[in-house]
Amino acid sequence: MYHYLASKVSLEGKRVLEVGSGRGGGAKYIAGALKPMFYTGLDLAQSAVDLASKIHVLPNLKFIQGTAENIPLADNSVDVVINVESSHAYGSVAKFLSEVKRVLKPGGFLLLVDFRNEKANMEIFRQELWQTGMELISEEDIGDNVVQAIEAEDEAKRERINKLIPKKWQKLFSEFAGVAGSRFHRTLKEKTRLYYRFVLRKKQS
Repeated sequence: MYHYLASKVSLEGKRVLEVGSGRGGGAKYIAGALKPMFYTGLDLAQSAVDLASKIHVLPNLKFIQGTAENIPLADNSVDVVINVESSHAYGSVAKFLSEVKRVLKPGGFLLLVDFRNEKANMEIFRQELWQTGMELISEEDIGDNVVQAIEAEDEAKRERINKLIPKKWQKLFSEFAGVAGSRFHRTLKEKTRLYYRFVLRKKQS
């Protein structure tokens, strides 16, 4: 997912911000493989920032604590913002998008993948993206791709859960992890949960 999204524009030599970097695995992959000048991972949870800073160490990578609705970076300071399966949890998506536009340099890109329950909610999200005034370069329904990925890795994922998670928590964790047959998987297959990829660009002036 990270490679698929991040490869939509060239990151080489660019300053990249990921909003919602979690434990940092995606950030480390991009920072190492796609050669940005610098990659900042931002997450709400200080515990996630501390863990990512400890286990993912590269000279062009750092993790900081902050909120999506109040990004602690200067105006016009970032070439690319990446956001993976995170915006649905924000208190104000409009404020998040306003902050993205603020920190992006003119001509900078927002690369985003996320899901919404029901078609109407995805339409609301699409309107929120449009209302930023940024240019929508492309969008793609990737729900079928996500379903295929879930099914392809299901056996390996279940093996890890059986090995690492106490038996009494395995059913609950399997739902959280989105294994095949979970509610997340079923709703994607039924098209009652939509999963889209977007590329937007801040206008030059």
